[in-house]
Amino acid sequence: MARSFFGGVHPKGFKELSCEAPIVPLRPKLVSIAMSQHIGKPCTPLVKVGDRVTLGQKIGDGQGLCVPVHASVSGTVVAVEMRPTPAGTNGMCVVIESDGRDTLCPAIQKRESIADLSPEELTAIIREAGITGMGGAGFPTNVKISSGMGKVDTVIVNGAECEPYITSDDRLMRETPERVAGGLRVIQKILKPARTAVGIEANKPQAIAAMKRVLNDDVELLALRVRYPQGAEKQLIQSVTGRCVPPGGLPAAVGCAVFNAATCAAIYDAVYEGMPLVCRAVTVTGRAIARPSNFLAPIGTLYSDLIEAAGGFCCQPYKILCGGPMMGIAQHTLACGTIKGNNALTCFSEKDNHEVAEPHCIRCGKCVDVCPMHLMPIFLHRAQKNGDLEKLEKGNVMDCIECGSCAYGCPAGIPLVQSFRTAKKMLRDAKAKEAAK
Repeated sequence: MARSFFGGVHPKGFKELSCEAPIVPLRPKLVSIAMSQHIGKPCTPLVKVGDRVTLGQKIGDGQGLCVPVHASVSGTVVAVEMRPTPAGTNGMCVVIESDGRDTLCPAIQKRESIADLSPEELTAIIREAGITGMGGAGFPTNVKISSGMGKVDTVIVNGAECEPYITSDDRLMRETPERVAGGLRVIQKILKPARTAVGIEANKPQAIAAMKRVLNDDVELLALRVRYPQGAEKQLIQSVTGRCVPPGGLPAAVGCAVFNAATCAAIYDAVYEGMPLVCRAVTVTGRAIARPSNFLAPIGTLYSDLIEAAGGFCCQPYKILCGGPMMGIAQHTLACGTIKGNNALTCFSEKDNHEVAEPHCIRCGKCVDVCPMHLMPIFLHRAQKNGDLEKLEKGNVMDCIECGSCAYGCPAGIPLVQSFRTAKKMLRDAKAKEAAK
């Protein structure tokens, strides 16, 4: 039975712009593949300028909390240098000029059965495929699985896709549900959960029907209430199980593990097809886009190429986001390449500009009512403005999931999420400075 969670909002979806657009493969002439696409240590490049690479070849890896990255096209390495990334900073990237052949790496081999593979062997395959959480978090999937062994009794597949405009997961589940279900079966074999559930918001009936056809009888399929942020990890756990992850805690603390639908599909590709994570479904949408579309984009596809493939701009864009309107990051250049957690590129027109020049809090309390993490957004915002680290820590600002519900509901138009991102950086910097003494 699907339950509810505290807070949340009901923004207009705008999914009709792209939900009927099938996923179309792209073949860019150039890709810029970031060496840091996950939470943890960036990869060290394993190739140099002039090297010939094949599709799926490992081009970066590292130790510790790190997963490898792979060539998403075959061709020639033309640069290994600092370039713009979707995070808004410059990072080390391997730039490959495609030869248009997509020649497969010889190491890629299909697998008919996984019956003889142990949980540890399957986890190692997932790690070598470079799979991270594809819902946006970017946490290495092999680490999540390893840390959940023996602790997790419930596995949940996140097919909610609750953020407005984005339809890439919807199309993925509608077009290739067997990949999602296949990856889920791999996770079940590793974690051996007592309960397995797939949660999809009720406004995706075709995805629900497609998944229902391919899921085993031991998997529950839940049509979830349409409410943002239904797809946030902790809120999804509460909706599916009724359990509440404690402040500062991880899902494993309440016996749960959550995997995005696209992550499950990538696990299937890695285990059965031998293919590492080299491409993903990306929605290119918004009222500034001529033809809102869904693409199967090689990792590292330039934003300029995505926009061109979607017919270009139909008007001067006001703002371009990596991601959706609630949690997306504003971009200052189209020279960035897509990363593993990049499910959308949302392009707004001037009609979408709702910024307020000098916002002032009217103490209405709406931000408190809608915060799904039971935080006090306006007091955290004030503490950030005053540089009060003690109040930020006591107010649990690090528990903020940056869902944007508070900013959406604020009648004064205060940029609360931006404030909390700054606050988190202030706390991290202060702790790093203290540790360095």
